[in-house]
Amino acid sequence: MLNLPPNQQEVFEPPKNIFVRRKSVSAERYDPEQDEDDLDQKVVYPKSDEARRRLLEVVKDILIFRSLDQEQTQDVIDAMFEKKVGPSEHVIDQGDDGDNFYVIDSGTYDIFVNKDGQSLNVGNYNNSGSFGELALMYNMPRAATIVATSSGSLWAMDRTTFRRIVLKNAFMKRKMYETLLENVPMLKDLDPYERMNVADALVPRTYEDQEKIIKQGDGADCMFFVEEGEVRIGMINNEGESEVELKRCSKGDYFGELALLTNKPRAASVYAVGQTKCAILDIQAFERLLGPCKEVMGRNVTEYEEQLVKLFGSANISDLR
Repeated sequence: MLNLPPNQQEVFEPPKNIFVRRKSVSAERYDPEQDEDDLDQKVVYPKSDEARRRLLEVVKDILIFRSLDQEQTQDVIDAMFEKKVGPSEHVIDQGDDGDNFYVIDSGTYDIFVNKDGQSLNVGNYNNSGSFGELALMYNMPRAATIVATSSGSLWAMDRTTFRRIVLKNAFMKRKMYETLLENVPMLKDLDPYERMNVADALVPRTYEDQEKIIKQGDGADCMFFVEEGEVRIGMINNEGESEVELKRCSKGDYFGELALLTNKPRAASVYAVGQTKCAILDIQAFERLLGPCKEVMGRNVTEYEEQLVKLFGSANISDLR
């Protein structure tokens, strides 16, 4: 559990009526820009270390949480409370308002959809999975009914906390990354909508001092934007001599793009200088979103070749990172 000052966290017992489902009404639309709730105010439901470990393993693979940083992921784990269910118990019902988001810890569950007056079994969960986020994200009634077919355990997060942690953090992340990307010369040819899509695709990761971010010789599957801190780029030549520092990158700089352009292995290693936070763009998003920028990035090939000639006396496209 995060150790926070007393005025920044509240320890809760699970609300006694949190699982009473509400019939659909015209629910309020959530606008993260107008939400003035303090993100520093933490909601904490106590858990054992083992429960936290299991929950972390599940949460890290859920798509809507992948863009959260380590602290935000801990906030998610803190804010979830346990719900025990028995066979034939309805967890959510189609048409109800969305009240909670659920992560399955154990148990089996059937998914039913009412269509033309018939209840159709359209799938099931077997001791893993999550559900209930769409109604909370898009302010819509539940689109399906989930029924437990065995005894089981769920982790739940209430509507308000889900919006505050997931939707408001996603909004703030987009705004932060849009500001970062506006100052990247390579992206000047992107219009605001294209830049927003790049911002949404970025995933944060923090590296400790001297941690290796890229290893020379490895395959390339992403590029990086420096969000905070500094990185050092070094290369070992073909004779295997000591590594030579090529350059350093700081906030607003990017690296790792040329290996994606040339389809070559990484030809340099990159290390964090002090604690460094990077925003990562994977190769699929790179190819989908950065088409207008590839010409600009391609010009960097010549610049790196010239730099390699100065350092090593020769250069080849395969030397480029």
